[in-house]
Amino acid sequence: MITDEYIKELWFKFFEKHGFKKIPSSSIIPENDPTVLFTTAGMHPLVPYLLGEEHPAGDKIYDVQRCIRTNDIDLVGDASHLTFFEMLGNWTLGKCDKKEMIKMSYEFLTSPEYLNIPVDRLAVTVFEGDETAPKDEEAFNAWKECGLKEIFYLPKEHNWWALGGGVGPCGPDTEMFYDTGKPKCCKECSPACDCGKYLEIWNDVFMQFLVENAGEKAKKLSRPNIDTGMGLERTVAVLTGSKSVYDVGTLHDAIKLIESHAVLKYDNDEKATKYYRIITDHIRSSVFILGDARGVVPSNVGQGYILRRFIRRSINCARYIGFDAKRFANLVDFYVDRYGKDYEDVASNRQLIKDELLKEVEKFSKALEEGHKEFEKVISGIERHKEFAAKSGEIVENKIGGKAVFRLYDTFGFPFELTKELAGERGYEVDEKEFEECFKQHQEKSRQASAGQFKGGLADGSKQSAYLHTATHLLLAALQHKYGYDVKQRGSNITPERLRFDFNLDHKMTKEELDEIEKFVNDAIKREIPVVCEVMSLEAAKNSGAEGIFTNKYGQEVKVYTIGDVSKEICGGPHAENTKELHHFKILKEESSSSGIRRIKAVLD
Repeated sequence: MITDEYIKELWFKFFEKHGFKKIPSSSIIPENDPTVLFTTAGMHPLVPYLLGEEHPAGDKIYDVQRCIRTNDIDLVGDASHLTFFEMLGNWTLGKCDKKEMIKMSYEFLTSPEYLNIPVDRLAVTVFEGDETAPKDEEAFNAWKECGLKEIFYLPKEHNWWALGGGVGPCGPDTEMFYDTGKPKCCKECSPACDCGKYLEIWNDVFMQFLVENAGEKAKKLSRPNIDTGMGLERTVAVLTGSKSVYDVGTLHDAIKLIESHAVLKYDNDEKATKYYRIITDHIRSSVFILGDARGVVPSNVGQGYILRRFIRRSINCARYIGFDAKRFANLVDFYVDRYGKDYEDVASNRQLIKDELLKEVEKFSKALEEGHKEFEKVISGIERHKEFAAKSGEIVENKIGGKAVFRLYDTFGFPFELTKELAGERGYEVDEKEFEECFKQHQEKSRQASAGQFKGGLADGSKQSAYLHTATHLLLAALQHKYGYDVKQRGSNITPERLRFDFNLDHKMTKEELDEIEKFVNDAIKREIPVVCEVMSLEAAKNSGAEGIFTNKYGQEVKVYTIGDVSKEICGGPHAENTKELHHFKILKEESSSSGIRRIKAVLD
């Protein structure tokens, strides 16, 4: 029987056979990365190694990475979109043998020992070439040698991969598609179409080039790499002939659990089906965010805002299908039981996940009450305006403006569908077009806030970012020296201009305390201490006293950065070579980040 676990086991077996080493999934919350809220792909935590750092596990590695993508959150509920998914990936670092990788891809896809997909149901695409790089004839010929007949050359928008912003390692890719058997939509039908004939299941990226500065032409990368990615849920759906990722595997079982306690059935109507899918996806994402070792909880900013949105949207959907949101706790148990053996932090945080989820259910119930009051204020305002307008003969439509509807949604968490429903009951329409415009503006601002490139987990690959990264290690050491080793990093955000560091502390720091922390860091800088990197086993790192509360993200071999007798941390890098490169450390601000979590913003000058 084809299941999620079955495909994972095949993946492990295949790459072990080909000499690759398995590495564990990284945290779903990126470390030191101000450009994205969540880990969005398997390559995301590996950027330092794609840029040339040596990976402790060697130059041939594979994994299953937990990921969250929120770009298409409003499309969740259809047959294929998800916010949480597991990405199967493998990497060859420092080498780019296209023929070898394509041959392996073909073997995994078509061999009876693995996925056993008929060759005539496969189609692939390769880069057609442009001024950046030549046509990828090497990949085309490699697929041709394998016996594939449907090979399409496509332009950069379809077959080129680069970091956000276009700066950094990049290169052509080859994408693999399953032919569903649907007739071609037109003579030019190809995997570039959206007609549904071709479904992408795998992608091999050949990182052969490097763009050092925006707008410059790509040059050859000194250490090329291969990065591949296969979405687990979509692959299971394709192999089982399912029309939806929700109709097979873990998601199907979760829907059945919800259905056993709901009034409306999954296929009761189009809306019910959509809402079941939203609950199934969003609660799974919430379980992984709440269960992550980095301790994200619902809030009004950043990851906490997305988490809150997941939960509140699920509550609203549950109302429609007649499902008591307090039963989300049962869904938590289901997901923890299903994923706990692969993700230890999720398993160990079972009760915390339930507690925080149910707290948010209770909070949203109160928010709905506030939203109802605000809705009534909006209606009263329109009624008063109508009375005033009637005296002058002006006609006022029975319509609630989109800006008011969006305020109800954004400020009070009041779902659009609920506003529309209540408005209808009172004889009012809502200005959906204006609401959509407001919503798009909000999305664009969010995108801009999280857009950009990332290298090595930092905002870029500059030396200044690396120096600030080293400064965070010294800052943590200073905080632990002052308050004890119970103080731990709870998140960081580094750009070339400044660092932002979150940590647990039960009080606001005084000026005297901040001066003391600042002095500790600057004393270490003045001592001109070398920053030493060693590769050792995870067990040896722990025994040596290395800091690293997120050790579940590391493999059996790890990098440990030591700064004299001041700091020792498990970390992927990059860093300064000596503390003297940091010059001078200055704290700009200390503030609350969330309950029990403080935040320091600092610069090097």
